[in-house]
Amino acid sequence: MLKKSLMAMVLGAAFAAQAQAPASPASPAKKDLVARILKQQQAGIENIARSLVEQPAIELMGNAASALPSRVAKDRQEAVAKEIQADVQKYLADAVPLAQARAVKIAPASVGALLEEKFSEEELKQLVAIVESPVYTRFQRMGDDMQKALADKLVAETRGTIEPKVRALEQSVAKRLGVPLNGAAGAPQGAASRARPAAR
Repeated sequence: MLKKSLMAMVLGAAFAAQAQAPASPASPAKKDLVARILKQQQAGIENIARSLVEQPAIELMGNAASALPSRVAKDRQEAVAKEIQADVQKYLADAVPLAQARAVKIAPASVGALLEEKFSEEELKQLVAIVESPVYTRFQRMGDDMQKALADKLVAETRGTIEPKVRALEQSVAKRLGVPLNGAAGAPQGAASRARPAAR
């Protein structure tokens, strides 16, 4: 969670910095420190690549789910949905490793160059001490647990307020589209699950 956010900001800044004039070459000592930082951040770099590759698949799946009822005969919908799911899994199996390998390869010239430019050698030494610290490593590994703990508590404390708003939104959108709601009493099936933030 936190590592991904940190790396997303650094990568975004790195890509913006590539458009600027190149800075003077960094010393070998700086390059070594940056390489150590990038090695520690490799999982975050790979996660960003995975997210970028997964995003179009997620959008395509959503569009396919919307189109399926009107484009495919009812008796074929389940089979076609499974075929689409298999296509998406094949795409991810092919594309994710390629994107991750490329992200790791270009990290020194993008993120690394930004770190070399924006941080002094002394600051990079401090960063290395942080990212190589066993305590920091333990903290990073707790990212999913911390996100789940927050999400569970947030859902528990806001469910009564948020779920009615989700149902009202679904009813409003369904009414505008002329789509009947599932069940006479309220929200379409799945509203409660959509109101719950996904724990990563």
